[in-house]
Amino acid sequence: MTISFKDKVAIVTGAGGGLGREYALELARRGAKVVVNDLGGSRDGTGHSDMALKVVEEIKAAGGEAMSNGHSVTEYDQMVEMVAQAKEKWGGVHVLINNAGVLRDKTFAKMEPADFEFVLKVHLTGSAFATKACWETMREQSYGRILMTASSTGLFGNFGQANYGAAKLGLVGLAKTLQLEGAKYNIRVNSLSPVAGTRMTADLFPEEAFKLFDPVNVVPAALFLVSEDAPTNAIVGAGAGGFHSAWVEMNEAVWLPEAERTVEGFAAHWDQISSETNLHAPQSGSDQSAAILKAMQKVTGTGPSSARG
Repeated sequence: MTISFKDKVAIVTGAGGGLGREYALELARRGAKVVVNDLGGSRDGTGHSDMALKVVEEIKAAGGEAMSNGHSVTEYDQMVEMVAQAKEKWGGVHVLINNAGVLRDKTFAKMEPADFEFVLKVHLTGSAFATKACWETMREQSYGRILMTASSTGLFGNFGQANYGAAKLGLVGLAKTLQLEGAKYNIRVNSLSPVAGTRMTADLFPEEAFKLFDPVNVVPAALFLVSEDAPTNAIVGAGAGGFHSAWVEMNEAVWLPEAERTVEGFAAHWDQISSETNLHAPQSGSDQSAAILKAMQKVTGTGPSSARG
C-alpha cells in the first residue's frame, strides 16, 4: 500500500538543503503541501541565502505545491507567523519535521559558553518553538505528526560535541513528554537519529562514505514516522540503507533495607544495580517509582501493587 500525504500540510525546518530538502521533495511527491523553511545560513548558523526558494521551485516544477519561509526557529513569534501563513493558504498543519540545526564543535575545555548556548537554542529551543507554534492547531484538528531530529551523539556521546549532544538528547526527552500529552488528540511524536552526508558533515566523512550516506537514504524512516499510521514514542536510527531502533531502558530496581542504605551498602550492591539484565523501556517517568515500589514489595511483601507519579 502506498503511503500518501494527500490533503496534508507539512512544515520542514532547515529544508533548504541536505536532509530537509529530501524530506520536503518526497513529501511533495506524495501529495503534501509543503512549507520549506530555511534561513539558508552556513552550518554554524551565520549568513542567509535563497536556498528555500530553490527547493520550492523544484517542487513546483514537478507539479507539487510549496511555499518558502525564511524565518528563524529561534524566534517564537516567527514560528507562529509561519504556521499562520500555512493555515491561511492551506487550512491547517498536519506534519512537522524539526530538522533545522547548526554545529559548533569543540572540546568542552575550549568551547565558549555562547557556542554551547547557541547550539541548544537552535536545536532544542528551536524545535520546541516550532512545535509549540503548531501544537494548538494539531490539537484542534485532532491530528498531528511531529518528528524530532535526535542524534547518535545525544544517545551515545561523541568527542567534541558536548553542546550538540546535550541538545539532541534533550529533544528525545521533549518527544517523550509530548507523545504523552498529545496522545488523546491523535498527535504522534517520534525521534530520528540520522547519519547523512550533508553540508553539516561535509568535512567529517571521507568522500566515499559521504556518497554512501546520501540523505535520500534517511527519507524512508523520516516519512514513515510522520505518516498516518506512524508509531509514537519511537527512536529510530537511519543511514546508508541501514535502520535500527533505540530505547531508553532501565533494569529491575534493587530495594535496599534501611540498614543497607549507606554509601557502602550501595557500593556492595553496585554489580546488581548496574546489571544489564531484565531490561525494559518505560513508557513514562512514573515507571521509575513503580519499579522501586515493586522491588520493595518483592522483598517485604508490603506496599502498593502499582504506583503513579
